[in-house]
Amino acid sequence: MAENRSHLKVRKSDGINIVEFSDRKILEEISIAEIGDELKSLVDANPSIQLLVSFKNVEHLSSAALGMLINLNNSVSNRSGKLKLSDITPQIFEVFKITRLNKLFHICDTAEQAMSAFGTS
Repeated sequence: MAENRSHLKVRKSDGINIVEFSDRKILEEISIAEIGDELKSLVDANPSIQLLVSFKNVEHLSSAALGMLINLNNSVSNRSGKLKLSDITPQIFEVFKITRLNKLFHICDTAEQAMSAFGTS
């Protein structure tokens, strides 16, 4: 029987859904698909969602995970929501720069900065 556990920790603060990853490495296709499904369910359940995705526990991220984030960004935008990313390590941020995804996403150094940015954007 398959283990049914969440890859995400989700909490809400000041109307903002804050997501942290349970896994340090987001590399396996099956895990990425499950994370994508969890995030899609969260977005679908919250029209005009304000979503902060924190990478503070993440050490490695695959290119497939980047694709999942692009899909997430599209889903949030289609529902008039806002998505911000935070706490990305320099190594992972370099991948965002190389792929120019740092131009697509609103990326903050810390979750606290991202929380403040929801009020100003």
